[in-house]
Amino acid sequence: MPTIAIHVGRRKEASARVRLLPATDGQASITINGRDYRQYFPHFIYYSVLDKALQVAEAEGKYRIIANVSGGGVKGQVEAVRLGIARALVAENPELRPRLRAAGLLTRDPRAVERKKSGRKKARKRFQFSKR
Repeated sequence: MPTIAIHVGRRKEASARVRLLPATDGQASITINGRDYRQYFPHFIYYSVLDKALQVAEAEGKYRIIANVSGGGVKGQVEAVRLGIARALVAENPELRPRLRAAGLLTRDPRAVERKKSGRKKARKRFQFSKR
C-alpha cells in the first residue's frame, strides 16, 4: 500500500482534505464524508466540476478518492474538493502540472465575501435615500 498523503483544497469558507489511492480491481470511486459524491452533492452540474481534474489528467477510473469536507456551501465544497484532487494528482505525477495549470485547476480562487461596511445595509448596498 502506498503512503497516503493528504492534500488540502479550499474555496470561500469550505475546506477539503483529499486522499488519492490507486483503484484496485476497478474499484474507482469518489467518496465524500463517507458517502458517494453523487449522493453528497445534490445536483448533476457538480459532478462534471469534480470530474474535470480527472478528465484533464486522463485518470478517470484509476483512483479511489476519499475526501473530508467542511464549512461553506455546496458550490464552495465542490470546488474545494476539485482543487484537492488536482493537487493530489500533481503530487502523484508532477508531469501533469502544466496540463492542470493550463486548465486553471491548480489556482486557489481568492474571492470571498466582502465585509459589511458601517453606515450601509450590506457591503455595498446603501440605506434608501430620501430627499425630503
